[in-house]
Amino acid sequence: MTDLAAAVEAVLPGVRADLERLVRIPSVSADPKRAGEVLRSAELVATLLRDAGVPDVQVLTVAGGAPAVIGRVPAPAGASTVLLYAHHDVQPTGDWADWASEPFEPQERQGRLYGRGAADDKAGVLAHVAALRAFGGSPPVGVTVFVEGEEEIGSPTLAAFLAAHRDLLAADVLVIADSVNWGTETPALTTSLRGLVDCVVEVRTLEHGVHSGMYGGAAIDAVSALCRLLATLHDDRGDVAVAGLTATSAAAVDYSEERFRAEGGIPDGVSLVGTGSLPDRLWTRPAVSVIGLDAPRVADAANVLVPRARAEVSLRIAPGDDPERAMDALVRHLEDHAPWGAQVSVTRGSRAAPVELAATGPAYDAARGAFRDAFGTEPVDVGIGGSIPFIAELAAAYPQAAVLVTGVEDPDSRAHGADESLHLGQFAKVCLAETLLLQRLAP
Repeated sequence: MTDLAAAVEAVLPGVRADLERLVRIPSVSADPKRAGEVLRSAELVATLLRDAGVPDVQVLTVAGGAPAVIGRVPAPAGASTVLLYAHHDVQPTGDWADWASEPFEPQERQGRLYGRGAADDKAGVLAHVAALRAFGGSPPVGVTVFVEGEEEIGSPTLAAFLAAHRDLLAADVLVIADSVNWGTETPALTTSLRGLVDCVVEVRTLEHGVHSGMYGGAAIDAVSALCRLLATLHDDRGDVAVAGLTATSAAAVDYSEERFRAEGGIPDGVSLVGTGSLPDRLWTRPAVSVIGLDAPRVADAANVLVPRARAEVSLRIAPGDDPERAMDALVRHLEDHAPWGAQVSVTRGSRAAPVELAATGPAYDAARGAFRDAFGTEPVDVGIGGSIPFIAELAAAYPQAAVLVTGVEDPDSRAHGADESLHLGQFAKVCLAETLLLQRLAP
């Protein structure tokens, strides 16, 4: 361990510089105008892998897909092959005014590196690069690095990509560097993730807008009807009221309300919703949110009864649930709870399967030991309330492989939000942990 720790420490300054180079590329996969930047990001990742000693590196695409990078180091005789996954695309920035510094100009403040993608997930890419550099490009196991370019839009062509390149990606152990640690000083292995379905619901109450004074009181506007419909998604305790969804129990983990409030930025006086433990509510029970509304803006308001309004509804589903069944349940609930006979139409959206991993076996033993040695404390097995759709697809494609979900984020990374950041001290430990993991997986 001493030699590997020294090797990782020696490569970290270069890794940090290359991470900043990658963050400066605005590889927003959701924006078609940024397609050239997504390609530039992939090409830089390929260059970094080649510079780390990876002999076989390709930038590959399938029809309609974003560029992904595959780099391969053949396994020594008798050794297994480990797939190291990350993604190089990033979320849109939102309003730049919400950022304390420019999103694509990385800046260090108080031990954190700020920038879009600094944590999610370009640091994951560079953690893989760091491990390869620490071994001088000759790791003790076979290594395949797979860096995807469309994770932030739900990996829509991953199934086609796996079908086209299944043999290139085959491995005995899959290491997914796209999750979060329990804290900057405590590592975590993610053993379950909720799935996701979403839809757009439209409510119509009038053929056209009419004078609110002339018709209000007998006719109802669509915004009010929509609000009443959306309110039926939760019961009075704040639990999801959609019938037919799966709910289970999470492992006993000490997660205090005080910590949750601080990490979530929940003001004093605002109640938490739902019943059961916090891990249950966040990891193994459904959660429903309204994430968008189409209705007149306040600045554009007039004394008119609005004839129609729309909302996007996002439903996180528990491990063990089925996305198609959950989508049917959500659509049925919205159609059955139309208030005052309002016309309700639902457009089905995306689906992502939940994941529950069997966190046992030699690969998990190796991972727990590697993280314990790197962080100086035992890793925590956690669930994640969010969804990473490709994990279920990878697990299904390689059913004999052990799947380890790790990450470079911490609860204050603010992935997807303004002022996304990476804790640099934790990042160094993650790089060491991955290096130690590869060593522990060697025969």
